[in-house]
Amino acid sequence: MAVIAVVLGLVAVTVAAQSASAADNPYQRGPDPTLASVSAQRGTFATAQVAVPAGDGFGGGMIYYPTDTSQGTFGAVAIVPGYTARFSVEEAWMGHWLASFGFVVIGVETNSTNDFDTARGTQLLAALDYLTQRSSVRDRVDASRQSVVGHSMGGGGALYAAGQRASLKAAVGLAPYKPSGNPTNVRVPTMIISGQNDTVVTPSYATGLYNTLPATTESAYMEFTGADHLFPTRANTLEMRILIPWLKIFVDSDNRYSQFLCPLQDSTGIRGYRSTCPFLPNPTTSPSTTAPTTPPTTPPTTPPTGACSATYRTVNSWPGGFQGEVTVSAGSTPVDGWAVRWTLASGQAVTQVWNGALSVSGSAVTVRNTTYNGSLGANASTTFGFLASGSPTPVSLTCTSP
Repeated sequence: MAVIAVVLGLVAVTVAAQSASAADNPYQRGPDPTLASVSAQRGTFATAQVAVPAGDGFGGGMIYYPTDTSQGTFGAVAIVPGYTARFSVEEAWMGHWLASFGFVVIGVETNSTNDFDTARGTQLLAALDYLTQRSSVRDRVDASRQSVVGHSMGGGGALYAAGQRASLKAAVGLAPYKPSGNPTNVRVPTMIISGQNDTVVTPSYATGLYNTLPATTESAYMEFTGADHLFPTRANTLEMRILIPWLKIFVDSDNRYSQFLCPLQDSTGIRGYRSTCPFLPNPTTSPSTTAPTTPPTTPPTTPPTGACSATYRTVNSWPGGFQGEVTVSAGSTPVDGWAVRWTLASGQAVTQVWNGALSVSGSAVTVRNTTYNGSLGANASTTFGFLASGSPTPVSLTCTSP
């Protein structure tokens, strides 16, 4: 009887400790992890999927989610493929795998398979907005805990998205290519993974990106032994036993997973590893709904006073075409709907627009807001992008609001 009492006592202590740990961290999901569990092809959650039609700023895709509704909401992960690729062909294997570990995953098909990194990053953010605000599973997602993952040009897109939305909890670039520039403005915890035998995005290129991350940004760099550029397109345990702890640490603030990365617990298949260990995820406090008292960016000396204004920049160019981005800003009062107009130069033609509705009459171009980005608070802004044929030229924009 004494032995039984001791055993029962130990069980009670163990259960109490796990309950206390879960109480301390409201985002903790699933049992205590082991190297075997993070290396398994499925976690403990049963999953389902739902298709996403094209629209809402991106080309549609697929959502994968845990069917369990008893543990509260889950963190969000958006994944985008590389240049000319489709998520359904190359990265869909990650969907149920990640969802079974307690994430709601949206796999993103891009508006064009030829989209560059900035367009892919913009679409990652649009997909997260759709997932958390309008999707059929939005009640299963914690909108305050979002992350991005991308491969190749999509990896560059993940880094771009992290630079645009500092509230993201984590970013992962898998053999990332970022022609728009180095990630010097990224404050989001970022992991970069390269392959030893990658001749498209070489380890030296990936290391160069990693080295330009701010010193204060939580980060990790890893090089897989013998891996080529397409390693993320094939289901593999190595990638996931690294990716899952990274997302758990920073999306779920779950320090139970730090043991796998700080220090690296299993170096099998890993040729090199650098990190900012020990990792310090955001505190596990409930997200605040109070607006910050200090705006995130310094307003211009003379803020716009009209209904709205628009500014243009050339993101990228190549022989016979270019990619542009327009930032639409409200003035001193909110706007509900906007339209940006400009005149095309000789030889130019807009071939694609995202985050906006295009109409063209001769050389006159008009881009209006979509259903999800028309309402802007005072001094708030949004962006839309486009691809065009011809050569980039200075643009004179006008912006009006109904």
